[in-house]
Amino acid sequence: MNRTKRPSKKEKAGTSLSARSSEWESEVLKPYLATSPERALQFPSEDGTPVPRLSTPATLDEHGWSYDKDLGFPGSFPFTRGVYPTMYRGRPWTIRQYAGFGSAEDTNGRYRYLLKAGQTGLSVAFDLPTQLGLDPDCELAYYEVGKVGVSVSTLQEMKLVFDSIPLSKVSTSMTINATAMELLALYVAAAQAQSIEPSALRGTVQNDILKEYIARNNFIYPPGPSMRYSTDIIMHCAKAMPQWNSISISGYHFEEAGATPSQEVGFTLADGIEYTRTLTEKGVKVDDFAPRLSFFFASRTNLIEQVAKFRAARRMWAKIMKERFGARDPKSQMLRFHAQTAGVTMTAQQPEVNIIRTTLQALAATLGGAQSLHVNSYDEAICLPTEKAVKLSVRVQQALLLESGIADSVDPLGGSYLLEELTSSVEEKAWKIVNAVEKMGGMVKAVERGFPQQEIARSAYDYQLKVEKGVIPVIGVNVATEEGEAPYEPLKVDPSSRERVLARVKEYRGSRDQTLVRSALRQLEKAASNTEVNLFPPVLECIRSRCTVGEISGTLRETWGEWRQ
Repeated sequence: MNRTKRPSKKEKAGTSLSARSSEWESEVLKPYLATSPERALQFPSEDGTPVPRLSTPATLDEHGWSYDKDLGFPGSFPFTRGVYPTMYRGRPWTIRQYAGFGSAEDTNGRYRYLLKAGQTGLSVAFDLPTQLGLDPDCELAYYEVGKVGVSVSTLQEMKLVFDSIPLSKVSTSMTINATAMELLALYVAAAQAQSIEPSALRGTVQNDILKEYIARNNFIYPPGPSMRYSTDIIMHCAKAMPQWNSISISGYHFEEAGATPSQEVGFTLADGIEYTRTLTEKGVKVDDFAPRLSFFFASRTNLIEQVAKFRAARRMWAKIMKERFGARDPKSQMLRFHAQTAGVTMTAQQPEVNIIRTTLQALAATLGGAQSLHVNSYDEAICLPTEKAVKLSVRVQQALLLESGIADSVDPLGGSYLLEELTSSVEEKAWKIVNAVEKMGGMVKAVERGFPQQEIARSAYDYQLKVEKGVIPVIGVNVATEEGEAPYEPLKVDPSSRERVLARVKEYRGSRDQTLVRSALRQLEKAASNTEVNLFPPVLECIRSRCTVGEISGTLRETWGEWRQ
């Protein structure tokens, strides 16, 4: 007797869903569209992929999606749902507003104001001369002193920045790269002046030089020595500063330069692979340093896609560390990240609308599982943030944490068909980028060939064209525009701040033991020429000998040379 095999429950469910979906499209959707067409033929995501009208379990099947493989549980591999089992129910994200301008006193006053307003962590913005290893009295530096960050060239200035702020009780993030070692050494010395040992310090130093070559361009030395410089910091912190995040691998600047979400994830993780590979090739065990690698991403206004981006990055990094580098410690597999709302989306037109944008962006970051967050102030497209604006940015975070309810569940959006589909889509595109970089020999080789720079520039150009054509709406720019907007009174840096900084640098140099300074710089020069020596101890000795950031950087410039694209 010929019997037909009965379909399994799974096959029946799949067939039933597919049939019901087709039935809905023909009997409900099609006649509705005939009388009520949609706003556009397509709704493209920031990645360029059309956003699906409706996601179902069947669409997830197209990506080979499964709960155990792709979602799992929070605090467990692959960490898609978050790096901690209870997330914000047990550990709220750090409210860490990025701040710094003028002199050390100006910035110290802003920090005290923010801490009083409810900020829970510090984040230091340094001016361009400090970032490029130029003392404030350098001829090239004069007009930029204190303009987009605080000027810090000596131990005295670092102490003033944190005056009356107990460094044992706060975590501090420092956005600094080409001079990261000098500034971290200054921070360590300032803490020791407060009788706090390095092992007790908590915070992050950005220290990601690769993204400077790709997007931001505040580099000094060629890629080879720069990679040694960055990895020496990581190795030193792994031994002497166990609570300190020794690098913040940054995708934020890729996004600000024009990267799509998948490019931001792909190039950032490719950078992470390069740092990890460099360290393991030096003989450092991955689980000795990887738990303190951290990441930094942008958060834009397209809510669901941004949440998907964060989840995809977390899942990919867990796989990279476990499968490619053999990391066994779960902390090595966790992608912990700081998020900042997207500065590039801020508009000078109708600046109050930026409050709405940054609130949506902050919501995306927190729904995406960020460990710390900076919310841009609504007036940043016009000037340095005013006190009113920075306080409001803190209040945005507090409202999300305390009033919105999003922090009460570990993963509020997990399992959304659309979210999971977009997460898989971002991941698939990002893997292609990672694999392309690896085929070139890694990120250093890719940077030298200009690959990431060209890809991001192309995306930036495409995005700008869409804005100019009105395909991408921007309120106040190409939609809902207004004529004759009232002028905004910007915050201006007091010129006397620069003069105070210059006077103190001159006094600092005149009051020190010049023999001790010269000796410390000679020892640094020898260390820079010997790749077997970790650079951090001689740099710290230079700081203790009262050398300036410009003198230390100048010594390394003479030894390694400067890089030109």
